[in-house]
Amino acid sequence: MLQVTRRGFLKAAGAGAGLLALPRMAWAEGIAGARPNVIIILSDDQGYGDFACLGNPKIKTPNLDRMHGESLRFTDFHVSPTCAPTRCSIMTGRHEMKSGVTHTINERERMSLKAVTLPQVLKSAGYTTGIFGKWHLGDEPDHWPSRRGFDEMFIHGAGGIGQSYVGSCGDAPGNKYFDPAILHNGTFEKTQGYCTDVFFAQAVKWIDEKRKAGAPFFAYITPNAPHMPLVCPEEYEKKYAGMGLTQPEMAFFGMITNIDDNVGRLLAKLAEWDIEKNTLVIFMNDNGGTAGVKVFNAGMRGSKNSPYNGGTRAASFWRWPGTLRPADVAALACHRDLLPTLAELAGAAVPEDVAKKLDGRSLVPLLKDPAAPWTDRYIFTHIGRWPKGKAAESKYAGCSVRSAGYNMVSTAKNAPGKWELYDLKADPGESKDIAADHADVVKEMSAAYDKWWDEVLPCLENEDAVGPAVNPFKELYWKQFGGGPGEKTETDSPQRTQRKNRKD
Repeated sequence: MLQVTRRGFLKAAGAGAGLLALPRMAWAEGIAGARPNVIIILSDDQGYGDFACLGNPKIKTPNLDRMHGESLRFTDFHVSPTCAPTRCSIMTGRHEMKSGVTHTINERERMSLKAVTLPQVLKSAGYTTGIFGKWHLGDEPDHWPSRRGFDEMFIHGAGGIGQSYVGSCGDAPGNKYFDPAILHNGTFEKTQGYCTDVFFAQAVKWIDEKRKAGAPFFAYITPNAPHMPLVCPEEYEKKYAGMGLTQPEMAFFGMITNIDDNVGRLLAKLAEWDIEKNTLVIFMNDNGGTAGVKVFNAGMRGSKNSPYNGGTRAASFWRWPGTLRPADVAALACHRDLLPTLAELAGAAVPEDVAKKLDGRSLVPLLKDPAAPWTDRYIFTHIGRWPKGKAAESKYAGCSVRSAGYNMVSTAKNAPGKWELYDLKADPGESKDIAADHADVVKEMSAAYDKWWDEVLPCLENEDAVGPAVNPFKELYWKQFGGGPGEKTETDSPQRTQRKNRKD
């Protein structure tokens, strides 16, 4: 494993390095330090139940179904209950609240500038890095991905295309899902086409350039679909006509099928370029289900913005042909495990002072052997989103403690410290609260939660933050193309902002 000092690490993270040859390997043999190219595809508001391969009887996802069949699959994989928190945990390997992220708006989506990120870690091992789509960890220039370890930046602002809030969180004015204006390395480009197609096309173009240059790469492809508003090319919505679905459900599933087509094209390119055996592709979704939950939710309770299993369980397909054997992994895993796992695969040493603060653990033992021993642990969830200044008194307002066998939950409706407990092996739908019968389990998990909460509170650096008077993306857009804050757009209307606040 590459060993670097913290100073050397930070220098390398900014400069990058050359390519080391990737050996052809037998199943998972010698994968630590194997230096594969890495592609993470993270869909936005797609749920665990929104895949045909995971049981949905309506949706059409043939390419993701094929990827599922060719992948090592984590079947008990968890993320945060909403989007910015999940993205922060992926970037840092830590609980999002330890990097100040407690919401999706109001400056509380900004990832701490003290955080060391996944692309910085990979750059220290010679990777070149690119993001294509949604960032949602700060729209002010010092928070942009180009300042957080990404060499290539091709993003929209806020949590969704066209969204706008008071303060720093906002996209280019009047932006739409078709022909969006995208911030490309600090300059807006007016693109043509549907947003998901645009993001994947740019990613494929960039990957082609990097593989020709012979550099190992990390591509983070983060479409804003199928996040609301539910808009997709007409031909995709028509695929669901006559199936007994509502129009929003048809559009939602159409957006996912469009993602599926783009995944198929990407995988075909990797094969055409003869780099698929050197490339690890990870597909996952960013929180619990949304518009598709009523159609199929894989028997789970809860959805996005919920501490129940349905609010955090996510798909997690890891495809690395010739290296990872297709199999199901039942061990409890989560998004915070990506940074230490990918660092080990890349041969990048996480600086000691950063490594000791990680909440994630390397999944490499499970990549080698899906049945490898796996020590149980607690995964803490809090939906956050409390009113400003109310963090301390919101300790129990929508949280959970998860172990391999149990989920202990407190909702905003519960009395403080009143926990529900569910045996996920016997009751995966979380229908029977057994807390009264297992006081010992509740006591142990509650003590672990108390300790975790005490660690989190001092890290909430954004709780009193005040954003700029004008959204940075808007200010830059107007500077580049003309116009100004007096020009109202659909995305600026108070009614629309209120609707988005409820949906984001």
